[in-house]
Amino acid sequence: MANATNVVLVHGGFVDGSGWEGVYRRLEQDGFNVSVVQNPTLSLDGDATATRMILDRQDGPTILVGHSYGGAVISEAGTHERVSALVYVCAFTPDAGESVNTLIGTFPTDGPQPPILPPVDGFLFLDREKFHASFAGDLSAEQAAFMADSQVPWGVEALGGTISEPAWRSKPSWYLVTTEDRMIPPPAQRTMAERIRANVTEVDASHSVYVSQPAAVADLIKQAALVE
Repeated sequence: MANATNVVLVHGGFVDGSGWEGVYRRLEQDGFNVSVVQNPTLSLDGDATATRMILDRQDGPTILVGHSYGGAVISEAGTHERVSALVYVCAFTPDAGESVNTLIGTFPTDGPQPPILPPVDGFLFLDREKFHASFAGDLSAEQAAFMADSQVPWGVEALGGTISEPAWRSKPSWYLVTTEDRMIPPPAQRTMAERIRANVTEVDASHSVYVSQPAAVADLIKQAALVE
């Protein structure tokens, strides 16, 4: 398989695909064809279907990238024949039969906990007042407030969706660990990255690294694109 020139970006929970703009523009400048999936975030199956729809439109080898919950999505959808490599950005890496909820249950409980509010009508939100510190600690107060006020309701069903055949078992993987993360503990990220035998890079960033440090994310994607 030739070096990949296509990249598909998959967002996580509570946000939409617009946060990828900085990564998108850097990759486009370097000659990549970049597509952004807009997950409904209602169910894992639905999000995997939305991702496969975009993968179907690619004309060759493609790097599939997932942030946070998007890691579960790419683990499920990444078996697609056009996917040449996977890039996990402070993301969940569930195995067969596991879900995001399964992995959350293994996380340390003695550190910062995500300020997820109780579900309402089957959907989750983050506490607006705690959003900046937990999700976007290295962004400005104005940026974090906008993200908090434009949250996408995250369906409880999506967190419970289980993986059928994890793509990382058959595709090479890269993982970006964010050492200042207050949503997915860095030790948990390292454990997940080790389990999938990923090529690991660490960066001092919050869970919003794709917004705060798009160059670091783009650089890791470019590394994955060089693998034949």
